[in-house]
Amino acid sequence: MDIQSIRALVQEDMQNVNQLICRQLHSEVALINQIGAYIVNSGGKRLRPLLVLLAARASHYTGDRHIDAAAIIEFIHTATLLHDDVVDDSDLRRGRDTANALWGNEPSVLVGDFLYSRAFQMMVSLGSMRIMEILADTTNTIAEGEVIQLLNCGDPDTTEERYLQVIHCKTAKLFEAAAQLGAVLAQRPAAEEQALADYGRHLGKAFQLVDDLLDYQSSSAEIGKNIGDDLAEGKPTLPLIHAMRAGTPAQADLIRQAIEQGDRGNINAVLETIESTGAIAYTAKLASKEANLAINALQPLPASPYKEALVGLAEFSVKRTH
Repeated sequence: MDIQSIRALVQEDMQNVNQLICRQLHSEVALINQIGAYIVNSGGKRLRPLLVLLAARASHYTGDRHIDAAAIIEFIHTATLLHDDVVDDSDLRRGRDTANALWGNEPSVLVGDFLYSRAFQMMVSLGSMRIMEILADTTNTIAEGEVIQLLNCGDPDTTEERYLQVIHCKTAKLFEAAAQLGAVLAQRPAAEEQALADYGRHLGKAFQLVDDLLDYQSSSAEIGKNIGDDLAEGKPTLPLIHAMRAGTPAQADLIRQAIEQGDRGNINAVLETIESTGAIAYTAKLASKEANLAINALQPLPASPYKEALVGLAEFSVKRTH
């Protein structure tokens, strides 16, 4: 099942999510409206809210609170993007100028805070302590992941284990929550709730692994950001970690210096090293493993087109080129 067919299954739900996002973005403060609308409508894939909708439907949920849950997840995700771009001093995301490049760091951070707090206002309206618990734990884990990644920046001795810890916290945890909420809303048995949580966690890891390999494999136009941005920010992602581990001492030293200095100046030599050491293939293999674990986690769920779509989403996560 391709991504267009997957989206078509919940097209009406997604339209309702987008309308709710627009309503909840409104503020009496004009700058909040400007920045919020810019970042939310900047061409993102909406994978996390899509995951909420599919998981809810796969759990045979018949209410409408999944619309609110999907919008909440997107607000949390958008807040993290605003904060990330400030921390990373990024100037390009999804092929467009970042909010901090246009308005500055201070407004971007504060609007990110607004989106976080609006998400929690919306959580309260759902009237579920279980959902509040899941999302409070999730946002806390994301914050921890940001700090761990900051500590890893510029450190070429970052291990694969530490790298995987970052992607678990920063990316996989929100995917996990998004999938889990569908089962919680439908009040499904614990086994099904855990199955969807496991699915989301493995899907998030696969998604981030592919993101990190695309940083060294695709063009700027395809991925919507500058090639080697992770390197310029001193981020030791898995392709770099493996290339240092598998390369010659000279190749390892080249990457080590680039990470320490946050330098994209030798990007062509770095790309050649990554390719020659099999780092892309190694990262892709691990992503495929996570995608398969996600698919296997769905076994307790009853058969439905929505379950098939979740399988398709896992397959898409590792086949995409942007």
